[in-house]
Amino acid sequence: MNAVHTLPSVVRGRVLLPNDTDFDAARRPWNLAVEQPVAAVVEAADADDVAALVRHARSTGLGIAVQPNGHGATGRTDGTILLRTGKLDTLEIDPAARRARVGAGVPSGRLQALAARHGLTGLPGSSPVVSVTGVALGGGLSWFGRAHGWVCDSVTAFDVVDAEGRQRHVTAASDADLFWALRGGGGDFAIVTALEMALHPAPRLYGGRVLWRADHAPEVMAAYRQITAAAPDELTVWLDLLHFPGSDPMVAVDVTYLGDEAEARDLLGPLRRLPQPLSDSRRVMPVAELGTITAEPTTPGPGLSRGELLTEVDDAAAKTLLADPIAPLLSVQIRHLGGGFARPSDTPHGPLTEPYALYLFGIPTDPAVAEAVTARQRALAHALPVSGRKPLTFLNPTETAADAFTPTALTRLRDLKHRHDPHNTIRGNFPVHS
Repeated sequence: MNAVHTLPSVVRGRVLLPNDTDFDAARRPWNLAVEQPVAAVVEAADADDVAALVRHARSTGLGIAVQPNGHGATGRTDGTILLRTGKLDTLEIDPAARRARVGAGVPSGRLQALAARHGLTGLPGSSPVVSVTGVALGGGLSWFGRAHGWVCDSVTAFDVVDAEGRQRHVTAASDADLFWALRGGGGDFAIVTALEMALHPAPRLYGGRVLWRADHAPEVMAAYRQITAAAPDELTVWLDLLHFPGSDPMVAVDVTYLGDEAEARDLLGPLRRLPQPLSDSRRVMPVAELGTITAEPTTPGPGLSRGELLTEVDDAAAKTLLADPIAPLLSVQIRHLGGGFARPSDTPHGPLTEPYALYLFGIPTDPAVAEAVTARQRALAHALPVSGRKPLTFLNPTETAADAFTPTALTRLRDLKHRHDPHNTIRGNFPVHS
């Protein structure tokens, strides 16, 4: 009996093998456009299960790819054991210390809901279903990053299983190098079973989306540039060019403000001078409801994405973005960065000095459409002032860790990978080894 077929005797959690009825569903990633071949799927019951699995994999020469629910999958999993950590769902909050202990399977929305009861917030992104741990391992771009930096900047400790199957508590004091790598370097170095992170005060939050017909895009773009040129760190504004199937093209502004509604409306004054919008959902809102702003899908589906960092959104960039319809793309999103993102950060990414991020998304309904989507993404990226680096969480399956990190950071990450996991037992979505 081979090493895969002995897995049920190694762990207490569910094991699925290729001949099992639910195997295909269990190995499926969040992005259904990605094919994810694996030798087996293990749904760990707890951290002890993870440790037992790592010891088994190390002794038999198997690799382990880790995913709570499949976000960020690249398909680089052939022959590996896919480890699902969704059942590691511990969530504890210490309101006095403004700290949270978050299991590897906890989604952002659940942390937000519990933190909100105490007037606190984590650093959530646009989707409430992405795992907190997965985002932190990739650095993490949050709605509140302009105020508080990368998501990983707020992480203070990791509970991990290392490549030898030992359970460890990793902090800057206990292992500075591994702590540095885990805060944004990806999932290549150890399997995180839980993390501890600082929470931030959020006594007031104003946010929502304003939506116009696409023919108002030039005026909306001008207002967006005016607002972001003077925005305080508590204000985050994104611009979206949208074209959903069966509907007319639209343009939207998404906003969050950590402060009073009156202050927010004053800062967003240029929006008042725009034509009447199709809708305006801005309101005083609980931090637990951030996911309603962009209303991203909460179930898996196919998609093709491309992310970039922009050195500026000047007249030429604005003209390029608005020159032609975005079809066959569904969305072209510009996120305002700066503020806390640009401050010193002792992490693999370091400070994020580019002032804007660009995210291009389309759905590959058939091969011809897929080719058209990637061609449109490529053309836009080549025509805009991109910096050449990208956040790890913005990478698509065709890209590598070298697209996210500087050569110096990548060399250090590779050295740490060799030191901590010389047999490559643990496989991140974007491996750092060459």
